Amino acid sequence: MNRVMTLVYGGLCYAFAMATILYAIAFIGGFAPKSIDNGPAAAPLVAAIIDLVLLGIFAVQHSLMARPAFKAWWTRIVPPSVERSTYVLFSGAALALLFWQWRPIAGTVWSTSGALADLLGAVFWIGWAVLFVSTFLINHFDLFGLAQVWSSWRQDEHAPPSFRTPLFYKVVRHPIYLGFLLAFWATPVMSYGHALFAAVATGYILVGIWLEERDLVAIFGKTYIEYRARVSMLIPLPPRRG
Repeated sequence: MNRVMTLVYGGLCYAFAMATILYAIAFIGGFAPKSIDNGPAAAPLVAAIIDLVLLGIFAVQHSLMARPAFKAWWTRIVPPSVERSTYVLFSGAALALLFWQWRPIAGTVWSTSGALADLLGAVFWIGWAVLFVSTFLINHFDLFGLAQVWSSWRQDEHAPPSFRTPLFYKVVRHPIYLGFLLAFWATPVMSYGHALFAAVATGYILVGIWLEERDLVAIFGKTYIEYRARVSMLIPLPPRRG
């Protein structure tokens, strides 16, 4: 029964995570009824404070729960087999809170039309495509906790991640983050609220990369240090030799 519950729990967490990510596409792209530029009105300063608090909640949760020290403590409370699924659940909940309580901020940073608007719209979708493909290039199901609960179901020991650099990872170290940045910034009409979201998210991504790479060096040592020396962080470039 514990194995069944673990598998069901992991599946539900995965489904919830996918739902929030798919809603994020509609939220940021302006396709959802409640989106980044469409929602309850508030004074600009009040809206900015609320939005910054919401972004801060997600950033703290997403970074804190991903740290090895937190995981070592957390797995004394939750089984290791569902640690990743629980992380995914909390991340989805933080995103859902952001979607629910986000306050638009009126005003336009830029507005485009014609071919340029079409180009920005295409880059938006390219960003999401790069993001999703990149998760499958490493291990999509491990990243979202399904591999761990499946190993528990089979009563197998879950193998730790191996260091690989397939496709996008040969020219950029963080293609998932690159996909997010393209999706966040590529919009035909950039409102003040959207710009606030994109700017804070970009800052968080840069801090997240620093934290993540510190952990990767601790795990993979010289292998990752050499990889970091060869391959660009966010801008796809031919790998450096040496």
